[in-house]
Amino acid sequence: AEKIATVALEPGWWRRPSAIALILANLVPVGGVLFAQWEVFPIMLLFWLENLIVGVITALKILACGRGDTLVKFFMLPFFVFHYGMFCLGHGIFVFLLFAPKVETTWAFGGLSDPVAVFQLILQQGLWIAVVALAASHGFSFIVNFLGRGEYRAAEVVKIMMAPYARIIVLHAVIIFGGFVVMALDAPLFALLLLVVLKIILDVNAHIREHRRTPDATVVAEIPGAAASA
Repeated sequence: AEKIATVALEPGWWRRPSAIALILANLVPVGGVLFAQWEVFPIMLLFWLENLIVGVITALKILACGRGDTLVKFFMLPFFVFHYGMFCLGHGIFVFLLFAPKVETTWAFGGLSDPVAVFQLILQQGLWIAVVALAASHGFSFIVNFLGRGEYRAAEVVKIMMAPYARIIVLHAVIIFGGFVVMALDAPLFALLLLVVLKIILDVNAHIREHRRTPDATVVAEIPGAAASA
């Protein structure tokens, strides 16, 4: 029990495998800008796709939560999927209408809700490596931190469900503002790289705060037999 509590508050977060995986996954867009001549739309699209990945991981966390009745979980899960899905659809339409070249409004509404169309768009924009890297990063953190380090034992369904919304609001407010700046400057290399670096900083900061939420006493209290062994 002491080992789990100590790891949860261990300094040197940058040495943790999940943090390293997150940083490496976020560096993929840097390669896209430098070597694949990505402009503002592919980067915005990639950041939007990451929100979908975060939504899938959040749904898995809801199911794995240690606190809360099973009926509550199965009620909250479809509610989250619908509500978060509509939230992401709205953001996606916003990103498409502002940054996509020659996109029709009707396609933005219909295409973003069609998994096949989204998959084709990923291939068309050459984003599949970046999407796989981000999915692997978030999946790795889910397995290592949430499941492996026992964070699920103290996790509450409502708090888990609400967490992605704060990420979307803060991240997109900054990223979309940065996207306008990049477009105003005619997408120069430096501005695009600065946009990607800014997103990395926000992502890493959110990662640190997320895994420092639970005090060690709370985690220990949720582990069967922990008090006796301590």
